[in-house]
Amino acid sequence: MFYNRDLSCLVAFELKVGKFKPEYVSKMDFYLEALDRQEKKNNENPSVGIILCADKDEKVVEYAMSRTMSPTMVAEYKLKLIDKKLLENKLREISILVEETKID
Repeated sequence: MFYNRDLSCLVAFELKVGKFKPEYVSKMDFYLEALDRQEKKNNENPSVGIILCADKDEKVVEYAMSRTMSPTMVAEYKLKLIDKKLLENKLREISILVEETKID
C-alpha cells in the first residue's frame, strides 16, 4: 500500500505471479472498499488499485473491467534477471574486499 500525494489517495498494489484472472478485479474492489471505509481520511480521494500480473489478455481485462466503477488498473510486469556471469563477478569482488578488510 502506498499514498499518492498528487492524487491525495491510498494506492493498493496486488502482485500476481501468473496470468490475469477476472476475479482479481472483484477482490481489488473489496480491498478498496475496506480501505475507503476504514483508512481513508475525509480530505482524501477514493483509493486506487493496481493489479500487476505476469501476463494478461487485453480482451479479458476489458471485459472484467467494463462494469466496475472502481478506479483499478491492470498492468503486466516483466522479470529481468541480472546476467549470471556479471553476478558471479560482483560476488567474487565483494568477497575479495571482505577478505582484505578483515582485521587479524
